[in-house]
Amino acid sequence: MNAALDPAAEATSRRLLVMAALLATFMQAMNISIPNAALLYIQGSLSMADDEIGWVFTAYIAAATIVMPMTAWLAGKFGRKTVFQVSISIFILALFLDTLATTPLQFVAARILQGAASGTLAPISMAILLEVTPPQRQPRMGLVWTVASLSGMLSGPSIGGWLSEFISWQSIFYFSVPLATFVALTMGLYLTEKKAEKTPSFDFFGLAAFTMGIAGLQMLFDRGERMDWFDSREIWVDAIASALGFYLFIVHMLTKDQHFLDKALFKDRNFVVSTLMYFAIGFILLPTLALTSPMLEELLGYPAHTTGNITIPRGMALVCGLLLTARPSPRIDNRLFLLGGLSLVIYGTWKMVRYSPLMYWDAVVWAGIVQGFGLGIVMAALSRTAFSTLDPKLRPEGNAFFNMARLYGSTLGIAIVQIFFFNNTQSMHLALAKDLRPYVLGSSVFSVQGLASLNDEVTGQAAIVGIFDQFKILLVTALVASPLVLFLRKPRAGN
Repeated sequence: MNAALDPAAEATSRRLLVMAALLATFMQAMNISIPNAALLYIQGSLSMADDEIGWVFTAYIAAATIVMPMTAWLAGKFGRKTVFQVSISIFILALFLDTLATTPLQFVAARILQGAASGTLAPISMAILLEVTPPQRQPRMGLVWTVASLSGMLSGPSIGGWLSEFISWQSIFYFSVPLATFVALTMGLYLTEKKAEKTPSFDFFGLAAFTMGIAGLQMLFDRGERMDWFDSREIWVDAIASALGFYLFIVHMLTKDQHFLDKALFKDRNFVVSTLMYFAIGFILLPTLALTSPMLEELLGYPAHTTGNITIPRGMALVCGLLLTARPSPRIDNRLFLLGGLSLVIYGTWKMVRYSPLMYWDAVVWAGIVQGFGLGIVMAALSRTAFSTLDPKLRPEGNAFFNMARLYGSTLGIAIVQIFFFNNTQSMHLALAKDLRPYVLGSSVFSVQGLASLNDEVTGQAAIVGIFDQFKILLVTALVASPLVLFLRKPRAGN
């Protein structure tokens, strides 16, 4: 901010910067999930195959995950204002490209561009908020930033469902254009440029190896089912690239002094264990949405806006759980919050495993509320635990990696549940079809229309069983992550 401003004008510019930074955080998170309730419209308009649906989410998240670690270097070299303005401009361009896409490949490419542009928005927004906030209020501002991010991600399906139902699926992307324009203008007017006096160094080899590892693994899961797994040369290339990338990254970390992740981060047990658990939480957080909306809309016949509304209570419960346990008494062991929150997550996910095609919408709402409240408690507790014993100098870098773990957990989780969904649906289709007998069905079934109708019915029943079974994967993830609490240690007094 300009030092020549009078106090009133400075206070106004500070409030506008806070508003713009929080809005940018909300917007980039909302665009992760806003297509969720509009998938049927997008799929029909673009002739997108069922196994390509997951790319709508994974393309955006994976691109953001890859770009995010470069934010500090980009801001130091080119200036944070320049990087932010370029990113928001590309983000707006990608919004229009989303709406202009006529093929699945064009749409996924636009989502990749949009995700890459979003990768710098949240970290720079957080840095701006901390800069304009007095030190004593920074922890509270960090909580507000987290709430803005989660609120955006969890409100996306309801916004997207309403817009796609009553306007068009393209409108879910136009919705963000005025928000992004306001953010760009506000930052352009009130944010001062700031970059490092000396060009910062950056470990491009380490990032390239890490990127090759996660991108190869993502492509392996996203394309494996369509390409018949290891019968395809492409899948072999993806698998080898992923293995080689992770191998080079690990060797680089162990043998070199300089890399884009400080080795000291991995010497702190609480941070490492909390990050692993945060990855598991990400594996549950977005895949639950990715399963719930298609289940309600495609299989149970709810309209898009109703599907979006049914997901709202889960998001509200998550934010409530986060806020209510964000600043607990220091006398209470933080591990108790983790155990309590994980118990709710497990119970809520178990309720989802017991979904039935005969259930009413309230069963989905209550299961979502229980799981969401537990997720909120766990996320707040993990954030405290991860940084309770970490050197304060490592916290900015640790915070970026910590949040990146949740994002990557989500994108990997979506890919995996999609794989098992299609495999289970095919297996269940065969199991149901083999028991059909002519003398039970009657002669009318053997017309062309009758056979087509029968196949649709069997496919629908198989899909219902297949999608319900995918909640078991999320339940197993929560159960496997729970014992990690035992490896956390209570912070020493003063930490």
